[in-house]
Amino acid sequence: MSILVVGSVAYDTVETPFGRAERVLGGSASFFSLAASFFTPVNLVGVVGQDFGEEQLRAFAGRPIDLEGLEHMEGKTFHWQGRYSWDLNSRDTICTDLNVFEFFKPKIPARYRGSEVVFLGNIDPVLQREVLDQVSAPRIVACDTMNFWIKGKAEELKKTLARTQVLLVNDAEARELSGEWNLVKAARAIRALGPRTVVVKKGEHGVLMFHEDGSFAAPAYPLETVFDPTGAGDTFAGGFLGYLACCPQVDEGSLRRAIIMGSTLASFCVEAFSLDRLLSLTRPEIDERFRLFKRLTSFEGI
Repeated sequence: MSILVVGSVAYDTVETPFGRAERVLGGSASFFSLAASFFTPVNLVGVVGQDFGEEQLRAFAGRPIDLEGLEHMEGKTFHWQGRYSWDLNSRDTICTDLNVFEFFKPKIPARYRGSEVVFLGNIDPVLQREVLDQVSAPRIVACDTMNFWIKGKAEELKKTLARTQVLLVNDAEARELSGEWNLVKAARAIRALGPRTVVVKKGEHGVLMFHEDGSFAAPAYPLETVFDPTGAGDTFAGGFLGYLACCPQVDEGSLRRAIIMGSTLASFCVEAFSLDRLLSLTRPEIDERFRLFKRLTSFEGI
C-alpha cells in the first residue's frame, strides 16, 4: 500500500548549541517520506527550484520514494533558517523565504490518485482540500497544520478537518485551534470538527493520542545525544502513518503501536542535523529501538 504525501521540500539553515548546518536538505515532505519509506512505498508531491539538483535528489535514491510529483519550477527552493536555545524546545525563526513554494499548486499524478493513505503536510488548508479533490476514496487521510493557518484561515481549516480522519498538531496548536487550555478538552473539541483521532506532539515530553476508543500517552525515548530537533514532528508522522499503512485495520492496538513507531523514528531524527541520521538508519536499528521502547513503557510483571 502506498502513501501520498504533499508538503514542502526545502533547504534549512539550522543553528543549535551543538553546531550549525548551512542550507541542508529539509522540508516536511522530505522528513516524512524518508521515515515512511521504511514501511511502504511513498508518492511525494512538492515543488523545488532550479537550485535543487542531483546531489539533493540522491537522498531519495534507492528508496521506495516516487518523485514524479516533485515539480521543478524556475526560481529558488523554499529556504528556512532557525536558531534553537539550549533546551531545544524553543526556537527563533531567522528567515522564511518561500520562493517557489509561494506559488505551489499541488498537481497529483494520475497513478498517485489511488493512494490509500494521504498525508496533507503543513500547507494552506484550501490547497489541502484541492489535494483531496484529486484523490479517490483514501482509507486514511491525515493532516498537519500550524498556528499561521489556525489564526489566518480558521474557517477554511475547519472545512479541511471535516474531511480528515487524523490530525497531528503540537500542544500549543491544539489549544489555539480548540480554544481550550486543557488538552483533554481540546482534543474533544477538535474531534467534534471531524478527525476521529487527534495526535498531540509534545516534543521531549512525548505524545498524547485521543480517539473514539479512549486515549494513549507515550514518552519520548530518552537519548544521550540530541543535535537538531528540526523535522522530528514530520519524521514522527512518517513512522506513524507508514506503520498504519501496513496494518490490515486501524484499531486500538494498531494506533498505539503506530504512536510508538513514530516516536521511535523521531528519536533517530534528532541525533544529527538534517536528514543525516535517517539516511544512515537501518530497519534492524528501528526494530531494536522499538523493542527497547516497548520495554521502557511496560510495567506488567514488574
